Amino acid sequence: MDIKDNHINYVEFKAKDLEKIKEFYTASFDWTFTVYGPTYSAFSNSGLEGGFEKTENEIINGALIVLYHKNLDLIKNKILEAGGKITKDIFSFPGGRRFHFVDPSENELAVWSDK
Repeated sequence: MDIKDNHINYVEFKAKDLEKIKEFYTASFDWTFTVYGPTYSAFSNSGLEGGFEKTENEIINGALIVLYHKNLDLIKNKILEAGGKITKDIFSFPGGRRFHFVDPSENELAVWSDK
């Protein structure tokens, strides 16, 4: 992979329970993980490399990461079945539709589709 200056290359989240967070993202999005000790797990197969760092502190999410999925209803159901919570149900915007959810550690993300 050619890494370019000024392009997003990695995203990092906090997690209170690394095992639970890995189970959630594996079940919802088929991400894979590499464990780097008891306080860090990196993920791949997400479209962007990243990781989860274990924390005991309150998690405040300063950025909204937006994922893509062609079938919003399907992925919304997978998220709910894996233990996620919908914070903003599916809505339309210019160019598509999306919804927001929180994972088991309360990180808020969104999923959009142009379908």
